[in-house]
Formats: sequence, C-alpha cells, structure tokens
Amino acid sequence: MMIYILIAVVLLVGFALFRYFRQRAFLTTLSEDEFREGYRKAQLIDVREPQEFERGHILGARNIPVTQMKQRLIELRTDKPVYLYCQGTSRSGRAAHMLHKKGYKDINQLQGGFKKWTGKIK
Repeated sequence: MMIYILIAVVLLVGFALFRYFRQRAFLTTLSEDEFREGYRKAQLIDVREPQEFERGHILGARNIPVTQMKQRLIELRTDKPVYLYCQGTSRSGRAAHMLHKKGYKDINQLQGGFKKWTGKIK
C-alpha cells in the first residue's frame, strides 16, 4: 500500500515539474515593474471570473475569463503581446497554455497575480 502512495507522489511531482518547465518555454513571468512597463502596448487580459473583475481590476484590462477563453479567442490578436493576470497565477497559466496552442507567441503573466498588484485599479 505504501509503495502505491509513494509512486503516486513521485508521479504528481514529476508531472508538476514537467508542466512548470514546459510552461517556461512559452510564458514569461514578469515582475510588477516589468508588467507595468509593457502592458499599455499589449492586450491586457484579466482571466478571472466577471464577479472578481467587477470587485477590482487593473486599469485598462479586458475581462476574458479562462473558462471562456477558447470561445473568445477571436477577440485577441496574435501579432500583439498578451499580458495575462488572475488572482494568483494558476488561471493565467492555463490561459497562456491555450493561447500557446493556438499560435500566440508573446505571452506574459503578472508575477503573483492581482493579489500582489500595487498599481492603479478600477
């Protein structure tokens, strides 16, 4: 019994490490200063749910929840950088993976997410 638990833990850790390193190949994580420097020239997308967005978001952001990303890809241009954020980084990571699979190249996320943001909000 114990060996199965050990195997499961090793597999989970291995999978997490694989996803982390694969994601680093196509997703750039930016500090708040780096994010602030570039987001005005990019497509700034808040991937949280609408009720979260309404409670506060980065000034100038559009709300495209990760749950609607596939259906709303037409709203995003492939030739402009995409700056993503969510509350932390898990949903922006999932959104980045979807964008990467659809051919987007310049994909960035806010380090620490909205909860760490100290800039202007609406």
